[in-house]
Amino acid sequence: MPELVLELNGRTWTLDPSRSYTLGRDPQGDLALDDARVSWRHATISWSGRSWVIEDHGSTNGTFVQGQRIHQMEIGPGSAVNLGNATDGPRLNVSGSASGAAAAVSTPQQAAQQAPAHQAPAHQAPQHQAPQHHGQQQGAPGWAAQTPQQQAPQQQAPQHHAPQQMPQQQGWPQPQQQPQKQAHHQQHQQPQQPQVPQQQGPGAGSGGVAGAPPVYGDRSPTTFHQLSLGRKMRIGRALENELVVSDLQVSRHHAEFTATPDGRFEIHDLGSHNGTYINGQPVAKSGTALIGPNDIVSVGHSTFRLVGDRLEEFVDTGEISFSARHLTVTVDGGKDILKDVSFGVPEKSLIAVIGPSGSGKSTLLKALTGYRPANKGDVLYDNRNLYKQFAELRQRIGLVPQDDILHKELTVKKALKYAAKLRFPSDTSEQEREQRIGEVLRELKLDIHKEKKVTSLSGGQRKRVSVALELLTKPSLIFLDEPTSGLDPGMDRDVMQLLRGLADDGRTVLVVTHSVAELAICDKLLVMAPGGSVAYFGPPEEALNFFGYQTWADVFSAFENYRDYDWAGRWKGSQHYQMYAADIDAVAAQSVHMPPPQAIKPPKPQGWGSQLWTLIRRYTSVIASDKGFMGLMVILPAVLGIVSVVIPADFGLAPPKPPSKFNGDAGTIMLILAVGMCFSGAANSVRELIKERVIYERERATGLSRSAYLMSKVIVLGVITALQGVIICGIGFATRDMPEEGLIMPPAVEICLVIIALGFTSMMFGLVISSLVKTSEKTMPLLVMFAIVQVVFTGVLFQVYGSPGLEQFAWLMPSRWAIAGAGATLDLAHLMPPWDPKKPGDLDPLWEHSAGQWGMNITILLLIGIACGFAVARLLRRHEPEVMRK
Repeated sequence: MPELVLELNGRTWTLDPSRSYTLGRDPQGDLALDDARVSWRHATISWSGRSWVIEDHGSTNGTFVQGQRIHQMEIGPGSAVNLGNATDGPRLNVSGSASGAAAAVSTPQQAAQQAPAHQAPAHQAPQHQAPQHHGQQQGAPGWAAQTPQQQAPQQQAPQHHAPQQMPQQQGWPQPQQQPQKQAHHQQHQQPQQPQVPQQQGPGAGSGGVAGAPPVYGDRSPTTFHQLSLGRKMRIGRALENELVVSDLQVSRHHAEFTATPDGRFEIHDLGSHNGTYINGQPVAKSGTALIGPNDIVSVGHSTFRLVGDRLEEFVDTGEISFSARHLTVTVDGGKDILKDVSFGVPEKSLIAVIGPSGSGKSTLLKALTGYRPANKGDVLYDNRNLYKQFAELRQRIGLVPQDDILHKELTVKKALKYAAKLRFPSDTSEQEREQRIGEVLRELKLDIHKEKKVTSLSGGQRKRVSVALELLTKPSLIFLDEPTSGLDPGMDRDVMQLLRGLADDGRTVLVVTHSVAELAICDKLLVMAPGGSVAYFGPPEEALNFFGYQTWADVFSAFENYRDYDWAGRWKGSQHYQMYAADIDAVAAQSVHMPPPQAIKPPKPQGWGSQLWTLIRRYTSVIASDKGFMGLMVILPAVLGIVSVVIPADFGLAPPKPPSKFNGDAGTIMLILAVGMCFSGAANSVRELIKERVIYERERATGLSRSAYLMSKVIVLGVITALQGVIICGIGFATRDMPEEGLIMPPAVEICLVIIALGFTSMMFGLVISSLVKTSEKTMPLLVMFAIVQVVFTGVLFQVYGSPGLEQFAWLMPSRWAIAGAGATLDLAHLMPPWDPKKPGDLDPLWEHSAGQWGMNITILLLIGIACGFAVARLLRRHEPEVMRK
C-alpha cells in the first residue's frame, strides 16, 4: 500500500493508506485549505484497496481533474486536482514519494495543528430560575414591574458570553470551527456571534449606482484578473472564455469586459439568460454599460470590482451575513402587522423563528425573502439591500414553503429534472443538469430514493426533496416555513439535523417553526410576540431563562394571557438586547423606496417557448403518472355519451307539412350532450391551478413566465377535452340517423366541433374557478353550480329569446351558444315544436339554419373561452410574489 504525497502552495502532506483524509476549509480537517471557493467539508482522499481515490462530498463549487468536474476518481503520482474552480482553484499535485515532505499528516491531531483552530466553547445551558410570577393575582406578569436593575440578575448571560468571547469590533471573523453532528443536541457547540459590519463607503448597502456598495465586507478577493487596453475579456461557463465561471446560473458566453482606448471600461451582456448586473441593477440584454471604480458587476454567484486596470473577483460561496433593520409592514387601514423587527445573523448559522399565532412569522418570512417588501426598514444580504437588488440577489435565496413545492406524482429524479430545466439557462446541457442533480441527491442522501415517486416517500423525505429542489441553484441563504409541520418527533429531529448540516457546509439557514423540541441545535433563536414585535433574539438555551419560565408552553400561555404587555419594550431594556441586537438596531428606520419595476423584475432564465415546452412535458408527465385521473377522463365522457343514447330519437326526422309531428327529443339529446361536455370540460381543470398554487408562486419568483404557465395548461387540457368531445359525440351519434347534409361539413362533424368548442370554453371556466378559490374543497360546489346554470340557459327547456334581461344574461353562457350552433346545423327551430303553437314562425334567431349563423355561434363561444383566459391571467397575479406583479 504505497504512501501518497500531496503538494499545495509549497506545503506537502504524506498520506497513510490505513485511513482516509478530509479536505476543506474546516480547520480541524486533515487538509485545511483557506480558500473561499472550497467547501467546509469539500472532499476525502482514501485508499480503496488497490488505488487512491478522491471523492467530492457535494461541494458547492466542485472538484476538477483536467478541467472536468468529478464526483469520484482514482488518482496517483502525476495527477493534479483543482478544488473550487477548474482553472485557478487550489491545485493539489500528487506524487508517490515522501522525500522532502515539509509536513506529514498521519493523525487528525497532527492535521489540526497545521491550521488554527477556532472552536467555540461548548454552551453550558443556564439553570432555569423558578418563575417569579407564580401565584400573583395582578393583571401583568410578575416581572412586569421590575426595573432593569432588578431584571439584571435574572438575565445574566452565561459564562461563555464573557467580554473576551465577544467578536471583534471591526471586520469579519475568520471561519469558525463548526461542531460535528452528534447524537445529543445538548453537545452542540455554538459558533461565536460576529458583529454585523457597518456599512462602508458611500452608498454602502443602498444598492444605488452613485456609491460603491461593499462587495463582501472586508474579505479578500477570491482571485484577480488583468485587463489590457483594447482587449476583451469574455466571461462565461464555457472553457473557451478568458474568464471561466463554473456556475450553472451563468450562460456559456455570458458577458465581456472591454478596456477602451480612452482608458474607460465597459461591460457588454452577450444575451445572457440570468442577466448581468451593475450595482444590483440589470444591464439591458445584449446591452453595454460603462463601469467605474465604484461599481460592482455581478454574474451568477461571482462579483467583480474594478481596481485600476485589474478586476477583483469575489465568489459567493454561501458565507454571507444577513440582517433585518426596523422592518415594519402596514396593511390597509394603517395597522402594523410587523413592528420594528431588527436582528442580524452571522454566516453559516441556523436561526429558528418561533411565536404564537398572530405574531407575524409568515409576514416576516415574506419580508425577509423580498416576496412582500416591508413598508419600512431594510433587509441586508451581506450589506446589500435585498429589495433594491432583488433581481440579482433572488438567485442566491432559496425558499421552501410549508407545502411541498413539487409534483408528487413524479419520481424524485424526474421532479428535479424539470425544475433544473426551468431554473438553469437554456444553454445548459443535459449532462450538466444531471451532474448537478446527482450532487444534490448525494448531499441530502436521496440518491437511493431517486426512482421513487414523491408521494411514496415519508414526510421527512419529501421535505428533503423540497430542499433538494432549492439547492440546485446553490443558494447562500435558505428560508424554510414550517418544515416539520405534521412530522413525528423522529422526523422532526431528522429535518432539523439536515438544516444543521446545511448551515455547517457554508449556508445561512432560517427556519420558521412551531416545534420547540430541537431548538438547541440552532445557533440563534428569534421569538416573535403577538402583534408582530420581537420578544427575544439570542442563543436558544438562554431564552427560557430570559422569560423566567421552565417550558415553552408557559411562555406561549403568557403571550396569550398578557397580549397588551410591552414584550418588545422588555426585550429592548434587557442585557440580551445590548449583547445581540443593539448594534443592528442603531440605524434609524427609513421608508422603502423601490426601484422601477423593470429594475427589480428578474429576467427569465429561459425563453418563452423553451419554458412552454418544458411545462407541457412536465404537465403531461404528471397526468400520465396518475392512472386514476386518466381513467376518469375516459370513463366520464363515455358514460355521458351512453346516457344520451337512451333517449329514442333520430336527428334526421324532418317534420311533415303541415306540422303535425315533430322530433321534439332532438333538443333534449343535444341538451344532454352539451351539459355533459360542460361538466366534463370544467371538471378537467377546476383543481389544476389551486393544487399547484404553492409551486407556481415559488417558480414565478425564479423567473417563470405567467403566460407560458397558463398556456401549458390550456394546451394540455385543451387536447384532453377535445378527445373527450370526440368520445361523447362518437357514442352519442353512433346509433342516430343524422341529416344527409350539413351547412359546411357533414352534420356529425359540425356538431362535434361545436361540442369540442363548448368543452374548451367550459375548461377555461374551470380555470377561472380554480384561480378564484382558496382551497380545493371549494371547487366541487362551484363546479356543480356551473353545470346546473348551463342547463337552465340553453334555450331548450324554455323560451329564452324575446325575454328582456334574461336573453342578454344567457349570452354569457357557453351552453347557449353551443346549443345554438348545433341547432343551426340540425335546423332545430323547425325540428322542435314551437314554444307558442299560435306563432309557428316565431323562431329563435340563434338557431337559424345558415352557415353564417353557425360560424357566428361557434366564434362567440370561443371568444368567451379566450376572455376567460385573460381573466385567469389576471387572477393569477394575486398568487405571485408582490415584486412580480408589476
